[in-house]
Amino acid sequence: MQINILIQSLEENAGHVRQLLQNTSAEQARWKPDAETWSLLEIVNHLYDEEREDFRAVLDHLLHHPEAPWPDVDPMEWVTSRRYNERELTSSLDNFLRERARSLDWLRTLTAPRWEREVNAPWDKPIRPGDVAASWPAHDLWHIQQIVQLRRAYVVRQLAPYDVRYAGTL
Repeated sequence: MQINILIQSLEENAGHVRQLLQNTSAEQARWKPDAETWSLLEIVNHLYDEEREDFRAVLDHLLHHPEAPWPDVDPMEWVTSRRYNERELTSSLDNFLRERARSLDWLRTLTAPRWEREVNAPWDKPIRPGDVAASWPAHDLWHIQQIVQLRRAYVVRQLAPYDVRYAGTL
């Protein structure tokens, strides 16, 4: 694991999230094309909670306290129980960006992390700290793609009844 690549990817991803969400109206932030799809607000608050309660916490657990109980993580349940879609976008984005900065500072303090050490996960499969670290920016990118798709769907809806096939298909 090249920690400098991890840090650079996480920094770039935070910048992409910031750019994609700035100047977004409250209506667009809460809009969902259907009941199963998350809104922009739900995505950014998910990223915020994942930042502080999942990726950094789990990575710290695997690197420094592998014998301790696994951190309690339930991101799918948090979306509704924490009422993400009722929050305000600017403060939610600020929370995520501030937490990402803390994560980057924390990652820069790691000295000779044991990326390869296998630890049994709660799902009875071994996992390595390097697996969690590599998953972190990949998780960001999955949600960045989700944000782009939501923004596109919102614009298409706003411009109806005009057809957007001329732009090409996804």
